[in-house]
Amino acid sequence: MNDTSLPPEVAADLRNGLQAMGLDAALAPPLLAYLALLVRWNRTYNLTAIRDPREMVTRHLLDSLAMVPHIESGTLADLGTGPGLPGIPLAIARPRLQVTLVESNGKKARFLREAVRQLGLGNARVAESRAEALDEPAAYDNLTARAMDTLAGIVAVGGHLLRPGGQLLAMKGVHPHEEIAALPGDWQALDVRPLQVPGLVGERHLVVCGRRA
Repeated sequence: MNDTSLPPEVAADLRNGLQAMGLDAALAPPLLAYLALLVRWNRTYNLTAIRDPREMVTRHLLDSLAMVPHIESGTLADLGTGPGLPGIPLAIARPRLQVTLVESNGKKARFLREAVRQLGLGNARVAESRAEALDEPAAYDNLTARAMDTLAGIVAVGGHLLRPGGQLLAMKGVHPHEEIAALPGDWQALDVRPLQVPGLVGERHLVVCGRRA
């Protein structure tokens, strides 16, 4: 797999973004390989509404990579991952992180399996399942969901997957005060961290939640 199908500006955008975020330039080749595969499959399977590869760099790759400083190792279930966001960029950037890509849509799951195979991601696996039907109770140190439901909704479908003491890392736009207030009584927001995504207009926050002790 190579990135020759992408416009040359795409690689420059990604490398500039990685530099601005303080991330290793060596991440660029596998990320570009993933992006090229996504662009190619997207023409047929409509995996994402974003069509412009340069926009994908900002809104998919760099946005996902904004989580990298907040997670290093352990196990992560990426709920409703779609075409692998943020799970695949995180698996590329964090080789010691074991990522399960949870996706019930068959065509997206097929793409995910092909991406994991072509990229040689030994630390990623695909679970073709709805999050609430995944029978892996308390199996994960971390959960994430980038574009899936409210905080309470994420907890309702995926909370059973989180081990005691584990964390939900939810990507949100503006500070979600109302969503935090609507969390179930045995859950709480532990932290809300503003994220900086190069080229992205608007606010981005990482909301860290966990069960109350």
